[in-house]
Amino acid sequence: MMLGSTLRVTLIVVLIIYFAIILKLLKDKSLSLKYTLVWIFSGICMFILVLFPGLLLHMLRMLGIQGYMNGFFLFCIGFIMMILMSITSIVSRQNQKIRRLTQENALLEKRIRELEDKVNAYR
Repeated sequence: MMLGSTLRVTLIVVLIIYFAIILKLLKDKSLSLKYTLVWIFSGICMFILVLFPGLLLHMLRMLGIQGYMNGFFLFCIGFIMMILMSITSIVSRQNQKIRRLTQENALLEKRIRELEDKVNAYR
């Protein structure tokens, strides 16, 4: 089963809109470049599969997957898992940074209170 020409054109238009949204978010600094790369990579893979649907069929045959839609859903789930793992990694790193900054802030506040107490003791 191959993609119909109407479906292929529709998917290409949707992917162009997808890339435009990613680039707009990057330009507005809503997304950092290093986090945007996952979305761009996923879009490029989808674009390749839309342009060359025979490639997906070839990969499905190599993996022994019966049915075009089964394979398509398998690849979609794979992309979703890749993005979720990336986002989980980002959240984990951000959580560590927040914890470290909170601890550093608490230590600085303690030092300020101690210095204020010393200044007040000399008065």
